[in-house]
Amino acid sequence: MKTLLDALQEGRLIELPDNHKNRALEYLAALIEAIPDIGVEQGITENVLAREAAHNTGIGLGWACPHARTRHDGEVVCAVGWSPQGIDYGAPDGQPVHLMVMYFVPETQKNAYLKEISSLAKAIQTQPALQDLKSLTDLGEVRHALLDAISIALESTAPEAKARMIQLEAKHAEVREMVAELPAEVAHSLTALTVVVIPGARPIVLCQDGELVTSLESYDQLGTQLAQHGRAEHLGFHVLTRSHSTYQPDRMVYDCLAFRAK
Repeated sequence: MKTLLDALQEGRLIELPDNHKNRALEYLAALIEAIPDIGVEQGITENVLAREAAHNTGIGLGWACPHARTRHDGEVVCAVGWSPQGIDYGAPDGQPVHLMVMYFVPETQKNAYLKEISSLAKAIQTQPALQDLKSLTDLGEVRHALLDAISIALESTAPEAKARMIQLEAKHAEVREMVAELPAEVAHSLTALTVVVIPGARPIVLCQDGELVTSLESYDQLGTQLAQHGRAEHLGFHVLTRSHSTYQPDRMVYDCLAFRAK
């Protein structure tokens, strides 16, 4: 399940901002289109929607695996969207979908894609934690559930793949330690957000909290503080970096947690 591990490492696990099926599909497709090596590809969204209209990709137990294919060379990539409320997906078992794993599959990589899907399906069928998605309360819990699935799938694979997973877990352990030091009432009010930093422009904050967005987007030094210290403070809001990814040209995307100082 290398492709899924790559997605977690590169920040392509997000909370879906819309619970409408097609809009959720479009959002994940746009996330894949934003990957630098795939930017030249056209029609990913249309490809995904057309395939979905022809064949429902819900696989049951709250999961769906939509995909798009291309004749161009490249590697299989994926993006993962989490819906806390669940999406009316029309899945075969009638359950709402909480996790959408969207794949982009070059024609030359069909076998790699089928192997990954098979491994993921096996993990879902054998791990109770992956069958109770309604109990997941935040992206951290989603990430841990996926890492557990990857861990089992990698038991017989190369040591370097396991090492990458351990490094990823270590990064998130650092954040958990920081969160653990916060007062209980603060830790329970943490808000997940994404910060996009583009040279010469104000930071872009993606979050459901409008006040938090307005405050942080007015802070010109937000990107600098996150890059240098892994955290920032502005107008009473504190921001902690969980992970970050680099995109061309010179753009940074930070996965963060924020809370308001008491």
